[in-house]
Amino acid sequence: MMDCLKKLQPQNWIYPTVILCIYGFFSMLRPSEPFLAPYLTGPDKNLTIDEVTNKVFPVWTYSYLVILFPVFLLTDYFRYKPVIILQGLSYIISWLLLLFAQGVPAMQILEFFYGMVTATDVAYYAYIYSVVSSDHYQRVTSYCRSITLVGFTVGSVLGQLLVSFAGISYFYLNAISLSSVAVAFISSFFLPMPKRSMFFHRKAAKAGTDVSALPSNNNGTPNYPDNVGKVPESSLDQNEDGKHFFKVLLQLCKDLKECYSTKQLLYWSLWWALATAGYNQVVNYVQVLWDHIEPSQNSTVYNGGVEAVSTFVGAVASFAVGYVKINWDLAGELALGIFSALDAGALILMDFTRNIWVCYAGYLIFKASYMLLITIATFQIAVNLSMERYALMFGVNTFVALALQTILTVIVVDSKGLNLGIIPQFLIYGCYFAVIAGIFLIRSIYTIISIKLKKESHNLPQDQSSDGEPSVRGTAYNQY
Repeated sequence: MMDCLKKLQPQNWIYPTVILCIYGFFSMLRPSEPFLAPYLTGPDKNLTIDEVTNKVFPVWTYSYLVILFPVFLLTDYFRYKPVIILQGLSYIISWLLLLFAQGVPAMQILEFFYGMVTATDVAYYAYIYSVVSSDHYQRVTSYCRSITLVGFTVGSVLGQLLVSFAGISYFYLNAISLSSVAVAFISSFFLPMPKRSMFFHRKAAKAGTDVSALPSNNNGTPNYPDNVGKVPESSLDQNEDGKHFFKVLLQLCKDLKECYSTKQLLYWSLWWALATAGYNQVVNYVQVLWDHIEPSQNSTVYNGGVEAVSTFVGAVASFAVGYVKINWDLAGELALGIFSALDAGALILMDFTRNIWVCYAGYLIFKASYMLLITIATFQIAVNLSMERYALMFGVNTFVALALQTILTVIVVDSKGLNLGIIPQFLIYGCYFAVIAGIFLIRSIYTIISIKLKKESHNLPQDQSSDGEPSVRGTAYNQY
């Protein structure tokens, strides 16, 4: 196998893409993942539902939040590969603890390391851009993102088949997961070490571009060239100087301020942060809800099948949206409001039903709807930004989402907060998405009415619009 891989090295974009896809597939091939809550509350770990919900799972949110920002910077500073190796090691530690450790404190340590795993995901998704040319960005992005969905789906289906038809215990499912992440860890050492990164080790480019002077498209978003905000070559020659690190941080802050000064980017980012916080919270605790409705100790659970189907449907929806010809500048916020309302309805249905299949169906609708919207939001944010600015906004939006999720966890879930049971929790999550839907429905109605009024004003007879007032042609999207 290694001889084949060596033959691929001369084709410089194929070799790292193949290795990264191997890593992505095996790191996501975790058949035990959909059965975590039943495993923790079963005879292997013997934890109670309250301990899992209020003491163990919250640690993941807290550790993810604390680790994310320094990891985001250090990932770029150390050029990705060391952080991918760290992620692989964190995977192994997490599953070793899951297999052999006992008690609430040990499971809390496990959640800390799993927070490290999720925080270092940024290295996996950013690595490939540092080792291939921009000509191959679209193709390698498709490969690297698709392979993780394939790995997760195959793992979920495998886990469900082994539980339903072979009667394999959850312990052995976790042993298979450990073997899979170990393969991913080993493969990470074969990744080529990048010579550049997005922020701290990028090629020289002109600095000091005035963003206010950049041309805008019809939604008022500046068309940022790739060289905006890049550090001059003289800075790159001063890597030994500690001041270089702080110069880059200062430039990132300036870039960030300019990005969020655009209304369209601000509103899409707001939805991203609010919805992702709620989505992470739901996904983190949905297995506890399923176990409450249909206790895993008394019946066969189908968590793996549901996760596989929901991921597949979400992937199809995300793929299909690329072929939908809609003016997202005009209809995007309306879509955010409508589908967020659908998410709210699905969560409230999951909360009030006592039929596990209805609950599964609600989760499928919720996850597919979120994956559809996050695809639209990602495109709308990325379409007018350079790769560097998009990566920066992605990191900040994720951090804000985690901060909101932490607030939700502290107030609703944590044993030091309200310490609510799983049923009241999901009612709150449903109401949370209802608030998001209300915000964007109101905003979209306001935008549509305003644009309509602008157009009507523009269509007035010439003698009624020639009184010195400025023309509104082409400004409707810029204002909203």
